[in-house]
Amino acid sequence: MMFSLDVFEPGLTAGEIIRGLFMHNIPALFLLIILIISWKHEIVGGITFILAGLICIFILSWPLIIYLPAFFIGILFMINWFKKRSLKN
Repeated sequence: MMFSLDVFEPGLTAGEIIRGLFMHNIPALFLLIILIISWKHEIVGGITFILAGLICIFILSWPLIIYLPAFFIGILFMINWFKKRSLKN
């Protein structure tokens, strides 16, 4: 979300700034919704965050500092899901 701060420019109206902030933060808001769902269903978080990391690598060509945390979060969700699954069996 920090990257959306470039929307503040002189001469823009409040509506243009709000629209720009929303447009810049759509990916972060999407991942926030997935994170909320993932608190209950870890497999959703694991798959989604790993896929988000892959999308950043192959489609968007973003640097390592952007997509590495998505992989890490996805792996942590998968580890937790496997541990809960093994405890049930």
